[in-house]
Amino acid sequence: SKVSFNFTQEVAERIFERDGQQCLFCRLGYHMECKSPMLLQIPDIMHFVNKSQNGLGIEENGVTGCRYHHGLLDNGHAGLRDEMLGMMEAHLREHYPEWDKSKLVYNKWDFLNFE
Repeated sequence: SKVSFNFTQEVAERIFERDGQQCLFCRLGYHMECKSPMLLQIPDIMHFVNKSQNGLGIEENGVTGCRYHHGLLDNGHAGLRDEMLGMMEAHLREHYPEWDKSKLVYNKWDFLNFE
């Protein structure tokens, strides 16, 4: 099976469905001071482990967000990333009791178990 770091349409639809088509952070009323409300209407899938860190495009690595909150997550200057990742992790653990951050990352040497 081919490794994908992007969410396929099929995976994205399953994530949207799992999350009730709603941004996790909007639902929790998290930092809602958005200057352009239109961004709250644009659905996005947010990676828990970034593609740049070999984060896989799998359901366990994605959370429904909006364009505004996706920007907050990715904008290091906002200083909210750690808190937001904690909220995402709690959400993912609710849905996947066996959730394990290490399984979200592609590692071609996995079978050697480097640590």
